[in-house]
Order: sequence, then C-alpha cells, then structure tokens
Amino acid sequence: MDKYFVYIISNANNTTLYTWVTNDIARRIYEHKNKLIDWFSKEYNITKLIYYEIYDDIEIAINREK
Repeated sequence: MDKYFVYIISNANNTTLYTWVTNDIARRIYEHKNKLIDWFSKEYNITKLIYYEIYDDIEIAINREK
C-alpha cells in the first residue's frame, strides 16, 4: 500500500515555511537539501524538515496540505 506524506520544511531561522505532498519523504528532503528542485526552496534555503504526517489516501493528503 502506498503512503503519502504531507510535510513542512523551513529555513535555518524558521522564518519561511514550505508545505507539500510526496510519496517518498526521504528522497524529497534530500532533493531540498541538495537544491535539486524548485526555485522556492532554492531561493529561500528551505532545507529543514519540521513536521510531517502520513496518509494512505493521496486525496486526503492533498486536502490536508491545502
């Protein structure tokens, strides 16, 4: 069964938050830390995982993220 993660990451000073959904939290955090994805997390140096929740249903995860 697939798992979906709603996660919140921040910068070192916790002044900017980024919320998203993924099916592989380890890969996604690695991508953020290594600046491999999207301009927002690169520009604001968003690399610190501060919270996540796990869901079995992608639609519930997406609704929660919103």
